[in-house]
Amino acid sequence: MPPPNYTLTQRLTLFLVPRLASLLIRILGSTLRYEDIISPGVTPGSQIPGPVVYAFWHRCLLSCAYYFRGQKIAILISRSFDGELIARTVERLGFIAIRGSSSRGGAMALKQIADEYGRGTRCAITADGPRGPNMVAKPGTAQFAQLVGTWVGTFYVLPLRAWELKTWDRFLIPKPFSRVLITWPPHVPAAEVTEQTVQANLDQAVAMTQKVL
Repeated sequence: MPPPNYTLTQRLTLFLVPRLASLLIRILGSTLRYEDIISPGVTPGSQIPGPVVYAFWHRCLLSCAYYFRGQKIAILISRSFDGELIARTVERLGFIAIRGSSSRGGAMALKQIADEYGRGTRCAITADGPRGPNMVAKPGTAQFAQLVGTWVGTFYVLPLRAWELKTWDRFLIPKPFSRVLITWPPHVPAAEVTEQTVQANLDQAVAMTQKVL
């Protein structure tokens, strides 16, 4: 797919914002205190080598960006202009950005992330991206897992002190020096992966935070 024709203002934004955003994420992230909340018998995804497939909610992106930095995780990101900003930012933090979504470039993106999986890469998908509804899983995660024939892991990242934006995803910006919970429920076995089971597992990941609050 040919690259978009960006305006001069957009090109300047794409040059400056990812550089500044990645720096600010590193500064903010260095003040955060991450804590894994793990279901019995589960290994946190950060400790599992690829290839694996994990799903999480779009609102968690900023907290995830610092915690999982430098691990060469492939992440599916929309082809929108906002998606381009996110992609260039996370690439500067050591992620592999795969461009596409259910509405734009989906088939090509699915092939690209499947290729990354085949190379042994850890893969992550925002299950409700790119436009929501918030915290409602779309079919993409299950379709991808079924394509490569694997189980699906889920997690939720919740800063206990955060600014919640009035965006479709209720995006979370952790406040400096916050405690951040990362919950890891049991995986969805490969034979049971559906849109519904992925949703249920993501809901369980969110519910696990309530036992700590």
